[in-house]
Amino acid sequence: MTVPDDWDLLEERTEYETGWYDGGYDRFEQPDGNEKRYYWADLPPAVVVVARIDGGVLADTGDGGDGRDTGDRILFVEQYRPTIRETHLELPAGIVEDGESYTAAATRELEEETGFRPTSTALLQEYAVATGVLRHDRAIVYAEGLEPGERELDNNEFLEVTTVPIDEALERAREQPANDATLEGLLLAKEDGLL
Repeated sequence: MTVPDDWDLLEERTEYETGWYDGGYDRFEQPDGNEKRYYWADLPPAVVVVARIDGGVLADTGDGGDGRDTGDRILFVEQYRPTIRETHLELPAGIVEDGESYTAAATRELEEETGFRPTSTALLQEYAVATGVLRHDRAIVYAEGLEPGERELDNNEFLEVTTVPIDEALERAREQPANDATLEGLLLAKEDGLL
């Protein structure tokens, strides 16, 4: 991280470590000469996956297809978020492990959470999240050519896999309760002509 010449970093302090993220503050002398603490939480990078699945694959596996609708769909997971005490419809997502690319993390997370593995992935966007308080990078990855794989949930994941027709995905994601990562992922995919 680069500090501009007119900002003087006086102190960087980590106040707590949780195993999930670190929290603390930086004390700066601002360009006007005043000192201020800027609080932060430092999280590992994460990936969000916009996964397009052929309705025929769903019908063949019995996972979400009714045998009649063979149109392409977007894979979602539904999960309860204890932090905010709400159940959200979300795109599959997870932490990028050390040395892992965003696309490799997307492939792994998608299979672990949904039981489907992509034959093709593309990085749509990498960006910083909530820059006023977080040190956290996120990427949106588009995945397609999904094939049945091996689902392997973490011990804190209680997810229901569901699908939504592509032309309804953004509208469903905008229903309350809505969340940032899902909306961002779908909007970027739509902007890139993938939905």
